[in-house]
Amino acid sequence: MSEAVENEARWYVVHTYSGYENKVKTDIEKTIENRNLQDQIFEVLVPLQDVVELKNGSKKQVSKKMFPGYVLLKMIMNDATWYVVRNTRGVTGFVGPGSKPVPLTESEIKGLGIRVPEMEIDVEIGDTVKVVAGAWEGTVGVITDINGGKQSVTIEVDIFGRATSVEISFMDVTKID
Repeated sequence: MSEAVENEARWYVVHTYSGYENKVKTDIEKTIENRNLQDQIFEVLVPLQDVVELKNGSKKQVSKKMFPGYVLLKMIMNDATWYVVRNTRGVTGFVGPGSKPVPLTESEIKGLGIRVPEMEIDVEIGDTVKVVAGAWEGTVGVITDINGGKQSVTIEVDIFGRATSVEISFMDVTKID
């Protein structure tokens, strides 16, 4: 998959029943995995903030939901992704007029301070790796691109005698020495 595809992805907000935010996040992540939608729904977030509470005279730091009743999704909006998210148990709808989801603006995203921690991987372009999980498990390929933001590598694999590029998560590859 190309970067152009992820560049089409926007952040959307879905409204959930109160207290169902984490369940909705988990259910959507399972559906992404089961239906192979990793190239259309990239992130599911329940933003948290650390606050200090005073209970019984003692201070305690706890993480609280920044937006109770809401879950944020970075996704490409189409009929399939809309249907999957909208029909997840606990989701009451997308935020937007009527049934039309409205993506967050760049300034709204920055205002939320959305930052995803990046993972490091000890490989370089040209290294040979083996895929250890997923649909391409057991496949060996040469890295042609590394995308730190998406935490994935693109490898060149041989399919029917043709070199084909495949994008694989950092978590699903291991370097072959």
